[in-house]
Amino acid sequence: MEQKEFPYTIRWAQPEDWDPAMDMVWRTFLKFEGKDYTQEGIDNFDAFIHDGTLRKMFLSGSYQVLIALDGGRVVGLASVRGGNHLSLLFVEEAYHHRGIGSALMNGLCRYLAEEVGEHSMTLTAAPYAVDFYKRLGFYIVRPEEQFSGIRVTSMEKFF
Repeated sequence: MEQKEFPYTIRWAQPEDWDPAMDMVWRTFLKFEGKDYTQEGIDNFDAFIHDGTLRKMFLSGSYQVLIALDGGRVVGLASVRGGNHLSLLFVEEAYHHRGIGSALMNGLCRYLAEEVGEHSMTLTAAPYAVDFYKRLGFYIVRPEEQFSGIRVTSMEKFF
């Protein structure tokens, strides 16, 4: 079977990418995860991505953000904080099942292993994403929990 070339650009985000990236994250969250959260959870996620704290961390270099682009359009984002914890992973709906999420995760894992010296990545998966992370080699550390209206399953992968 012929392998198709990956047509998207994966690179570290620049300051001008922040707003379009967070707009894509918010739209995708509402479509796929918001339905599993209470209004409190939706409000908390909104505050998490829009209150300015993450942006300041990003601009200071303490919040690593990898993006996927189709031409100049941000269609995917993955970020890490606290050493080795996946903070966000979102791919715009029209780009699901095209390898973008896997490419972003592989890029972050490579970065953590080669540049940071980490041996694992942790994350808290929304219900929609648990099976995706399992396919990437993550395993469940704790069963699903709910706090502040947000449902998550703690997972980890060693590399």
